[in-house]
Amino acid sequence: MTQRRNVAILIFDEVEILDFCGPYEVFGVTGKRNGSEPFNVYTVAEERRPIIARNQLSVNPQYTLLDCPRSHILLVPGGFGTRREMHNSALIDWIKERSQQAELLLSVCTGALLLAKAGLLEGLTATTHHGAIDLLKQVAPNTRVKPDKRFVDNGSIILSAGIAAGIDMSLYVVAKLLGEQQARETAEYMEYDWQLSGKLENYLE
Repeated sequence: MTQRRNVAILIFDEVEILDFCGPYEVFGVTGKRNGSEPFNVYTVAEERRPIIARNQLSVNPQYTLLDCPRSHILLVPGGFGTRREMHNSALIDWIKERSQQAELLLSVCTGALLLAKAGLLEGLTATTHHGAIDLLKQVAPNTRVKPDKRFVDNGSIILSAGIAAGIDMSLYVVAKLLGEQQARETAEYMEYDWQLSGKLENYLE
């Protein structure tokens, strides 16, 4: 029987909605049709208060940084809020600490900036939203930034480009952990046009 993995999705003010909701949907619906439910997905924020995402969407986080359960997978989304959170030492330290305990660390869009500030992208390959490529290069000068990649897999750290690319990355992670057939079933349920080109190994950097 497959181990049920906790998936913690970080949220903060001005987080891009699809950055976190897209992956939440992917991991949340995976396996539901056959009753396996391999992922336990939840949101976490710095404070226990409504988070105001892009376009004034109000979201209540399930946990705070202090009481968040151990996560096998930690996902850091992007959005304009990352420009502020880059300078939030408490949040950056939490990401760094939790990344050491996680099986996988994922970022969507400008979430890569927070990983870079935590020193987690040194010597690795990364991508981000096309509008933040130059900023990521500045923040992470020792990182190989690939603006042409929809997502990149460094093994335990996987990063995707902007917004909708997080769905593709999440489906890739499902395929990596549970097999391509499960990922395809999830995409079909979501009525999402997804195609894995080649073997999983081809995506490793």
